[in-house]
Amino acid sequence: MSLTPLHRSVHRPRGWRVALGLLALLGVTSTAQAAEVAIACGGGGDGDYCPTAARAWAAQSGNSVKVVTTPNATTEKLALFQQLLNSHSQDVDVMMVDIAWPGLLAPHLLDLGEAVSPAEREAFFPALIEANTVDGRLVALPWYTDAGLLYYRQDLLDKYQRPVPQTWQEMTDTAASIQQAERAAGADEMWGFVFQGRAYEGLTCNALEWIAGYDGGRIVEPDGTVTLDTPQATAALTEAASWIGTIAPRGVLNYTEEEARGVFQSGNAVFMRNWPYVWSLAQREGSRVRGKIGVAPLPHGPDADSVSTLGGWNFAVSRYTDTPEAAISLARYMTSAEVQRRHALNNGMNPTRIALYDDAEVVAANPTMSVLRPVLMNAVARPSAVTGEAYARVSNAIFNGVHAVLSGRTQPAAALADLDQTLTRLKRRQW
Repeated sequence: MSLTPLHRSVHRPRGWRVALGLLALLGVTSTAQAAEVAIACGGGGDGDYCPTAARAWAAQSGNSVKVVTTPNATTEKLALFQQLLNSHSQDVDVMMVDIAWPGLLAPHLLDLGEAVSPAEREAFFPALIEANTVDGRLVALPWYTDAGLLYYRQDLLDKYQRPVPQTWQEMTDTAASIQQAERAAGADEMWGFVFQGRAYEGLTCNALEWIAGYDGGRIVEPDGTVTLDTPQATAALTEAASWIGTIAPRGVLNYTEEEARGVFQSGNAVFMRNWPYVWSLAQREGSRVRGKIGVAPLPHGPDADSVSTLGGWNFAVSRYTDTPEAAISLARYMTSAEVQRRHALNNGMNPTRIALYDDAEVVAANPTMSVLRPVLMNAVARPSAVTGEAYARVSNAIFNGVHAVLSGRTQPAAALADLDQTLTRLKRRQW
């Protein structure tokens, strides 16, 4: 196996000449003739494990693999994949794709449905299979996953005899109370809550959690219905806007994941919304909150359930591959229970297969998994699969509209009515 930089050469695509019935029989066994499969992975927090797993597949299957290096930045990686696929390049056979990309890339990806039995699909969290299914086609297999979580200062909740909040209103009240008390005691930089408030994809994730957690729908439902102009969505954004300048600094309007983590990990926030990766960083030696924190499902609105937005990465196969049998075999191997278990133990990544959350050794290696399992069972995907190639415009409209509310430039009801109309127009034109 070689670690190879991406060559930008473009080849003429060849048709898929293998019957789908035969592909259903493929696993990690060798194909009739050894093939070289190019897999693009890296970034997204997977460290060096992807090449290691790919090498193991090659040893078992009798094929060879070439690991293609890609940019670490998610947006740059997507742009590169779009360039390759739009030019029908055969330089990459298998790609590690973000959970929000299947709808964008689906026309260029093979349908893996015939190669993955219904029983095998049921081994994954249902929301992940749904997110990777576009127009009835399973275009990617889930490798590892994330979902939004509430981090909290256990020491401060104990000090002030406060329970972990269940609702957003409880979180708001507790955050305000502890913030005031800590500042009175000299902690002048203490804030109640930090999250991802910049106008970017992360705010789309937060907004979906607020609205769905208020029982206000999924912004765009799986059938394409736009559900934004509702009292529940208005209530959710009204509450979120109330945090700015009170329990959240105005600077949160420019926070991504890392800015929020920086404030929380420095000991200057009671609560934080972030992804599971923060746990291990916050518990490292030198962290000011090491041994002082806990994690829980996100709060929710009254008479509703906690909802988290899905994150994570998946493996897809280019429809322009010259080695479809071997490429599908590699994608299936990378998402197998065996590989996911090692990935969880070696790298702390959260599996996408439900049964691994009953594995005591896996759970012990990553304590957030005990909280994450029920979260994932009720998690929702961003509306990328249903909106397809229009998703970038959809998300842009969502995070800009919500940011306008948080910054006080627009009232929640007016912003949501306008956003509902914008997405409805995009639906008529794009999906």
